[in-house]
Amino acid sequence: QVRLVESGGGLVQAGGSLRLSCETSGRPSRMLCMGWFRQLPGKEREFVAASSWSGSRTSYSDSVKGRFTISRDNAADTVYLQMRSLEPEDTAIYYCSADPLFESLVDGGTYWGQGLQVTVSA
Repeated sequence: QVRLVESGGGLVQAGGSLRLSCETSGRPSRMLCMGWFRQLPGKEREFVAASSWSGSRTSYSDSVKGRFTISRDNAADTVYLQMRSLEPEDTAIYYCSADPLFESLVDGGTYWGQGLQVTVSA
């Protein structure tokens, strides 16, 4: 019922920036906490960032804190991940996720996008 579609990934050099977008359908985004996860090569999926319905509450993993910023535009049913000072270690498949409950989302949301490749070259 809820569809999440990521966009904005690609290839960037170390130190560069990318902004990922995730557009939702099937339920108003104001009804969902939304966030981002990633899967590094050879590793399990890990939490990156999350935002509450209003955007007033956010959470970040230690590995991206200070470099990545999550934001949302509920009128556009879209959540963003602004990625700055990218490092080769950030290379991963990035997934958008959503859940009605913030605490559930950070542990893995109910709804998932298909994933988006981000590659950071040295």
